[in-house]
Amino acid sequence: MPSLPISGLPQATALDGTELFAVVQGGVTKYTTATNINYVTSNNYGLFNQTGSSTPVSGSTHISGSLIDGGIGTLLVPANGFQKGDAFEAVMAGTIFAQNGDELDIQVRTDNVVLGDTGVITTAGADNQNWRLTLNFSINEIGGAGTAEIRTVGTFQYRKDASDAFVSEIFSYVNNTTFDTTIDNSLEVRVVWSGGATDATSIYSDIFTLKKTY
Repeated sequence: MPSLPISGLPQATALDGTELFAVVQGGVTKYTTATNINYVTSNNYGLFNQTGSSTPVSGSTHISGSLIDGGIGTLLVPANGFQKGDAFEAVMAGTIFAQNGDELDIQVRTDNVVLGDTGVITTAGADNQNWRLTLNFSINEIGGAGTAEIRTVGTFQYRKDASDAFVSEIFSYVNNTTFDTTIDNSLEVRVVWSGGATDATSIYSDIFTLKKTY
């Protein structure tokens, strides 16, 4: 194939993260993917933005489920993609239907590894009310399980029916035992209902945005 100027090549369609790029690393030409490049181009940039509402997770039929739906970007950090000192921020919001005495637990995970946990929250009545979750992550150490360390802090808020006031839960979590930066890590936010939760109890998100902040 003859050499062509870039402008003479076929134009690419929207990237999905699997495309190959040539890079020079340690004097050796190698290849990588668009997903990996997303983690080295800047210290502050968007990673993922949800483009629709998530599937409602109800209290008796689903009990546990994801609060993230499809969107643009990636929730995957490839193996060895983290660097010490990396920082991330996520904002999520949606609608909740809860009864007095329902028990709600929001867990932030990568696969089965817990990165953050609100703990069990006994809800006040909240019928078709708004909620918001903010998360901040700090990569304090990188390496295998037992060496790597991630700290997660978050705030979960929802508006209750009585007096139209907000209920807030602030939490902090450190994982320095099972978190592993030498493998792929894919972020997920899950909810678990317990207590007297019924079909009338549910929660879903309308927005979820993840960005790298440092």
